Amino acid sequence: MAKQSKDGTGEGQSGDWTKPSEKDLEALDQISRNLMQASLKSQKLMSEVMQKALEGDPVFPNADPFHSAPEFGEVWGKIVNQPELMMRAQADLLKGYIDLWSNTTRRVMAGETASAIEPEKGDKRWRGEDWTANPVFDAIKQSYLLNQHFLMGLVNSVEGVDEKTKRKVEFLTRQMTDALSPTNFAMTNPDVIRETWQSKGENLTRGLQNLMQDLETGHGRLALRQTDMEGFEVGKDLATTPGKVIFENEIMELIQYAPATDTVKQRPLLIAPPWINKFYIMDLREKNSMIRWLVKQGFTVFLISWVNPGPELKDKSFADYMHEGLFAALHAIEAATGETSVSAVGYCVGGTLLASALAWLEAEGQADRIASATFFAAQTDFKLAGDLLLFIDEHWLREIERIMDAQGGVLDGRSMADTFNLLRSNDLIWSFVVNNYLLGRQPQAFDLLFWNADQTRMPKALHLWYLDNLYRNNRLAKSELELDGHVLDLKKVKTPVYMQASREDHIAPYPSVYRGARLFGGPVRFLMAGSGHIAGVINHPDAGKYQHWTNDDLPGTVEDWLKGAAEHPGSWWLDWRDWLYERAGGDVPARQPGDGQLKPLRDAPGRNVLVRSDQRQTAEPVA
Repeated sequence: MAKQSKDGTGEGQSGDWTKPSEKDLEALDQISRNLMQASLKSQKLMSEVMQKALEGDPVFPNADPFHSAPEFGEVWGKIVNQPELMMRAQADLLKGYIDLWSNTTRRVMAGETASAIEPEKGDKRWRGEDWTANPVFDAIKQSYLLNQHFLMGLVNSVEGVDEKTKRKVEFLTRQMTDALSPTNFAMTNPDVIRETWQSKGENLTRGLQNLMQDLETGHGRLALRQTDMEGFEVGKDLATTPGKVIFENEIMELIQYAPATDTVKQRPLLIAPPWINKFYIMDLREKNSMIRWLVKQGFTVFLISWVNPGPELKDKSFADYMHEGLFAALHAIEAATGETSVSAVGYCVGGTLLASALAWLEAEGQADRIASATFFAAQTDFKLAGDLLLFIDEHWLREIERIMDAQGGVLDGRSMADTFNLLRSNDLIWSFVVNNYLLGRQPQAFDLLFWNADQTRMPKALHLWYLDNLYRNNRLAKSELELDGHVLDLKKVKTPVYMQASREDHIAPYPSVYRGARLFGGPVRFLMAGSGHIAGVINHPDAGKYQHWTNDDLPGTVEDWLKGAAEHPGSWWLDWRDWLYERAGGDVPARQPGDGQLKPLRDAPGRNVLVRSDQRQTAEPVA
């Protein structure tokens, strides 16, 4: 048996082999027992999963939900018929392997270090020291990267293929190669090998127990846990800014937050968050709460808390969300404060709704109801809408409709979460597979991941309309979108606009957001923040994180905008606050919830936000 090294991996030097001790034999026996137990559990688990699949559960996705087989066939058919491409790629692969073999040999013999290929910047899979320090694992890593580079290079370089088809196959090829990473397998991940030895295999039995629990939670579908869902309580640990629900209807509650200053700006601030997530991303903790910060800046803040809809709301439409959501909130704010005009904010799809509402109000001659409009990571032009756009076709829409019909006319939150997680699969899927199932650890309590996992359902009519009219056909940007009697034209909207985008946003890419900014007919301030779809937006000034870029001009392309942009350290919130101040009127005495015609119904954060996607609303009916 090899003498144990300091890290407990059993890696000794040459000639370090000795007769196994009694302790070694006991450890091996315990490992064998745990591996046997893990094997038996895995057989039972696979049997149950296969049985569930054979039963034909209609909620299970089809084997090829993206209808990608024809595209794969077309792309690889083109590749094999382009011999120069194949020969060039194979020659590059062979050269890479020769470099790898020679580098590894020199490293073992002479201690020299060199790499045939390096991971992409920001690839967190290889952070462990062993992936660089250990020659064996370093060679495994580089071999994998060479093969991934070979496959991705073939797809990227093929000629004679439609650009969208190529991008779709590129995306799915990367998904497959990411799944086959050596980090995802017990025998090729040094962290898992070390944990298996040190725990005598208990990590694998714990991991299988975690897997069985996740499958049970998902009723046969894998409900991968990213965080401890019992680690926080909404209303107690999260979403704690004081306020009252002052109005409600079938699809939303309207929260008015209590003031934190003696005077406030005359014009109220109305926030429309996305309905595909819960609003408390803007009110996580006191130290990073946007809502609490806005109240402290002297704004009377109102926020729409969307219902987590059940089958009874399956026919609610985009127009319903505009009338019963945004416009109902405007009427309620007037009743609560006497103000007929607001500063409005739309986040993500809430911003798309806000833009549509602005164009609709313009057509109705009521544009003054919204005096200024702010957009967080929101798209109005979907031509460059990122990887999500690759799958919005008739086949995927039929698959989504089939799944929603099987769920009573709503799309469950987990289905949407799975789609977004695919866009960052190494960070949001495979890292947790390794942690939960191979290392056998429990996910830690993390507020952002708790919110990310606390998804909402979506009504069938609303969701299909949104995917078809906006993502698939881009009708709003083309001035072709008809909504409740009007064809919407953003060029006619003269309302001042503040448009925020994030540099690393994978859901609303900044080039897409910029195209949308240029659609409006009035003054537009475009700003780009560092980080992504969430951290780029929720970046409290006190954190001192990231940066942002500003440019007072709005040239024809985002590339030209970037050339003229100035970089500033820290949060962009102060820039936005000053922009709002210029359009928010003078100071008036602070308003308390209930001061006007609407009396408080319940404390913030209300009841809608408390309903989990695996639950139904059980509180008293809406009056």
